[in-house]
Amino acid sequence: MKLSVCIPMYNERSVIAKTAETLTEYLNVHFPDDYELIFSDDGSTDGSADLVRSLALPRVRVVGYPRNRGKGCAVRTAMLAANGDIVLFTDADLAYGTDVIGQAVEALSGMRDRDVLIGSRNLGKNGYEGYTFLRRVASKLYIRVLCVVGGLKLSDSQCGFKLFRRDAVREIFRRCRVDGFAFDFEAILWAQTLGLKIAELPVRIINHRESKIHLARDAVRMLRDVIGIRRKVAKQFREETKNKS
Repeated sequence: MKLSVCIPMYNERSVIAKTAETLTEYLNVHFPDDYELIFSDDGSTDGSADLVRSLALPRVRVVGYPRNRGKGCAVRTAMLAANGDIVLFTDADLAYGTDVIGQAVEALSGMRDRDVLIGSRNLGKNGYEGYTFLRRVASKLYIRVLCVVGGLKLSDSQCGFKLFRRDAVREIFRRCRVDGFAFDFEAILWAQTLGLKIAELPVRIINHRESKIHLARDAVRMLRDVIGIRRKVAKQFREETKNKS
């Protein structure tokens, strides 16, 4: 079984070398037979991509494009470039740590009837450990509203740690179009629409840093985007179904 680990990055020079080295060390120990580590450069202007290349680490490669487009585009680019039997993406600062990788791969490997495994901060008591009270409440409320508006039955659709089987990656991400932060919702919605089976895994934040999403500023825009995405996915799926009949 080959594992692909995908890391989207945009101006992550301050952490990306350590992330590459930490992941390589972990994967060499726990997945020595076959893995690849893909960094997807979202048009960084700080030399993040060149820094990763300069490390000359085995089984590490960089994909990307010259102009910044958004995290969704970076994740999609990496996922479609991956060759693994199981493909995952996580954040450049390793917010959820490295041990969760082995736990998640083992969990999904043992679920023969599941295609996608999504991390959730809402399944365990310590999922929001280290969050301020206000940020914890705001995050939980936002995720709840997003799921209600979007029609998803998940406890944490926005968690930045997700795994997919190879076939699910191809089916989902070749259809995705969202470049911004609502890409998580689009990917999950496609999985649900296509009838793929989704499971959740308790996770917690290990490494905290300031979020690039500002709930007060971005919440309304993202909810509006979610409504639009839901309509577009439904329309595209109807068209695909019609063309097959």
